[in-house]
This record gives sequence, structure tokens and C-alpha cells, in this order.
Amino acid sequence: MSNPADSLYNIRILDEFADKKSIIHDVHPLMKVLTTGAYLLVTVSFSNYELSGMLPLIFYPVIIMTLADIPMVPVFKRVLLALPLIIGIGLFNPIYDKSPMLVLPWITISGGWVSFFAILIKGFLTILAALILIATTGMTRIASALRTIRIPGVFIIQLLLTYRYIAVLVEEAGRIVRAYSLRSAGEKGIKFRDWGSLTGHLLIRSIERAQRVYRSMCCRGFTGEYHIGREKGIGIGDILYFAGWSLSFVIIRYFNIPEMIGWVMMGVRR
Repeated sequence: MSNPADSLYNIRILDEFADKKSIIHDVHPLMKVLTTGAYLLVTVSFSNYELSGMLPLIFYPVIIMTLADIPMVPVFKRVLLALPLIIGIGLFNPIYDKSPMLVLPWITISGGWVSFFAILIKGFLTILAALILIATTGMTRIASALRTIRIPGVFIIQLLLTYRYIAVLVEEAGRIVRAYSLRSAGEKGIKFRDWGSLTGHLLIRSIERAQRVYRSMCCRGFTGEYHIGREKGIGIGDILYFAGWSLSFVIIRYFNIPEMIGWVMMGVRR
């Protein structure tokens, strides 16, 4: 099990990034949410065999992270945590789809491998875009943008409380791990036979902690509404941000830019 203190830091580091000041951070959160939504729609709209056409989509997260002064390594590390799930989704594609798609002098690449890498790229880009949205906006401002477009309040509250109090779960796990290590000096990690009982303890302690948190919120006037505050109005720059990126996504979707560049470099006209 990884160090819970490190896990807690990993959760909160995105909030630290969201407190920075940059040209991207100043964009209205609604425009950033809509831009991310457009990016996700375009990314998943590619078929599983349009591998080269998706490659220019990587410029969006790279440019945003550069302008927002967000370090790439911590964000990429968090994307890698989800890669096993993505790999599991497309793992059997090479087995079931063996039709040759690309024949080279030294190797033949089947359609299954092409679709596998397409799923891998899609998953990587969509998770990366979501993390960048949190890192440049913050969950509270994202909730404010969702309220603007009339998302039901119950979903917004669930989103905010889940994101906020996942750190509480990590803290409880940290206490259990510390207590276990103090009672088993010299042991490295947690023995497999103890995982079940420790998980049960974590569940019980989390429920009790959640009840205490809820009672504290009620004592402070919580009535089911999470007051986020008001955002500034949408300006021309915010609209241009959304329109510019949306136009670029449409161009990437309907024009295979890497293929066109290849034609130009080879001196071949379509």
C-alpha cells in the first residue's frame, strides 16, 4: 500500500495548481467546461481505426498546461494511474480482430492492434483533459459553471462533497496503516490475510466520520444547498477562447492533418 500521506498530497496538488494566476486561470469556468466537453466529444467521435487523425489533439493539453504554468510530470503521473483500466478495455482487441490493416516489409499490423492503440490514446487524452480542467479551474468553480447551465443541484452537491471528502477517507486509511505498522514492528507492508479486516475497519470508521462531518455541517447551517458564490460575467475573450478551440477541434476532426502534412512533404497532391 502506498503512503497515505503521499496519496493525500496527490489529491490536493490539483487544488494548488488551480490557485495559480495565468491567462488560462482567468478564463471564465463555464467556457473552460464547455471547451473541455467539446474536446471530449471530438476525441471519442473518432473511430477505433482513425489513429493518425487523433494525434493533433495532444496539442490542446500541452498548450493549456504551458500557458497555465502547470507542470506536466505530476499531471501525466495521475493519468498513468488510470492506464491499467484503459488497457483492460482494449486488451482483447488484438485477439478478436486479426485482419491485416498495415503491411510492412518486416511486420504486419492487424486491425486489433490499431484499435487497441486508438482506445489507449482516447483514454489518455480524455483523462488528461479532465485533470487539466480541475488543475486550471478548481472544483468549486467547475460546480459554479455547472450550476450556470442548470445541472441539477443534487448532482453538483454530490460532486463537490465526494471530491472534497475523499481526503477524509485517505486520512482514515492513514490512521489504520499507522496503527497496523505500530503493532507489527519489522513487517513490510500489510499482510494479505489482514486486508479484509482492515477494509472492514476502514468502512466502519469512514461511516462514523461521515456522520460526524454531516452533523457538523448541519450545526453550521447546511440545509442541502452548497453556496458556491458568484462568478464574473463572460467577456469577449472568454467567448473567443471557446470558439477558437472549438473551431480547431472541428478542423482536426474532419481533416487528417498528419496525412496532409505527409502529402506535402512527399510532394503529392490529393
